[in-house]
Amino acid sequence: MTALDLCADWPVDNVSAAVIQHGSGQSAIASTHGDTTRVFRLASLAKPMTSWAVLIAAEEGIVDLDEELPESFAGQRNCTLRHLLSHAGGYPFNGRTPIAVPERTRTYSNGGIELAAALVEQTSEMTFADYLRLAVFEPLGMQDSALRGSPAHRVWSTVDDIARFLAEVRHPSLVSAATAAEAVRVQYPTLAGMVPGVGRYAQCPWGLGFEIRGDKSPHWTGARNAPGTYGHFGGAGTLMWTDPEADVSLVALTDRPFDEWDTAALHYWPQLADFVLEEFQGQP
Repeated sequence: MTALDLCADWPVDNVSAAVIQHGSGQSAIASTHGDTTRVFRLASLAKPMTSWAVLIAAEEGIVDLDEELPESFAGQRNCTLRHLLSHAGGYPFNGRTPIAVPERTRTYSNGGIELAAALVEQTSEMTFADYLRLAVFEPLGMQDSALRGSPAHRVWSTVDDIARFLAEVRHPSLVSAATAAEAVRVQYPTLAGMVPGVGRYAQCPWGLGFEIRGDKSPHWTGARNAPGTYGHFGGAGTLMWTDPEADVSLVALTDRPFDEWDTAALHYWPQLADFVLEEFQGQP
């Protein structure tokens, strides 16, 4: 029995999964379950992909992560792209009208991510769907991935394509190593906040588009995952993470929304994470 065999017991109609090992500048799929070419809606797994495109735009000089956004655009003063990508801008779960000033709290926000994408769209003079495709999907060979609506939660993709994306984050080719490291570094580390559907935390670490595990408990990753583990889960019943200490990633896509799992997701997902790390941590 392999770790991914646990997916067969999940309360879903369809699940596809893969374990990716990273090492010596290369990444490779080490194990799979189900049809890794099946297209699923990712929900919030879209956020790290959108953020990666924004970081590419920043390196191209199209946008600036730390330049104050116009009040007419952001709806408030002293807000930057860095705030938007790290959920520190004070925007609600949905909507673009601020409910707090920047750096007050970690307020998980679709609206903030949508604002960041809108700025790239405005400054690049192309739709964000086209920018994401040209900047991220096509260069990485993510031929079955597409944005169809909100850049915060409306990307469709496959396990194979997400494996390519996770390999890019671990061994970047589209951005500098420094930018990639910044994406998975905790931004505004003292902020409290919540992970929707999981819990509220006195310290709720987040990078630029990527959630960072930190010391959160309970959590949707496993007890074996290092605090520096980064990734995201989606309301469509999807998850991806990379443990940089183990040099291992996991992606699992399902067709059952997270809120229909009841509490089951917070049992099955950490269990799988721990079995994956037990099986693959330390392997060459």
